[in-house]
Amino acid sequence: MERGRGFTLIELLVVLVIIGCLVSVAVLANGNASSGRELRDEAERLAATIAILADEAVLDGREYGLLVTAESYRVLAYDNASGTWADDATRPERRPAAWMRLSLELEGEALKLPEPKVKEESRPGLAKDEPDKDKRKEKPVPQVLILSSGELTPFSLRLEERRADGNAYALASDGYQLPSAEQAKER
Repeated sequence: MERGRGFTLIELLVVLVIIGCLVSVAVLANGNASSGRELRDEAERLAATIAILADEAVLDGREYGLLVTAESYRVLAYDNASGTWADDATRPERRPAAWMRLSLELEGEALKLPEPKVKEESRPGLAKDEPDKDKRKEKPVPQVLILSSGELTPFSLRLEERRADGNAYALASDGYQLPSAEQAKER
């Protein structure tokens, strides 16, 4: 009996398993690409949020603001009746991944962004009879204004990985043009 030329089913399955292993090793070695993609997506999300706010400000005749910290950003709306800024109920505070950091510059001057609030029980040296400034509800004030006239505060916002050689994206506006997310150049 003569055997035909070709591959057996077992040989084909072994080759497919080897190729699958090689592909999974290549995907695992490229793990850094997913953090870069997540960083880009977050920068594009923030640019889209600013664009939507600019459109809503003009259409609704409302003033909006963006309050940025090193770990998060949130949208504020100006209340004409009380003359204060308040959180926009339709847009909750956005906290990007813990490995991302935000830094903001206004008019070319870097701002020191607010740190997260420390809980009262962990604050040493505060006597019970001393007035505590944090007990009064502090009114939030945005760093970036998005006005109903179509203008916005000139700014440069950088989203970057916390590690030294990490990726970074920048959003910038001269006050008239809407920002777009672009790969940041080295500082």
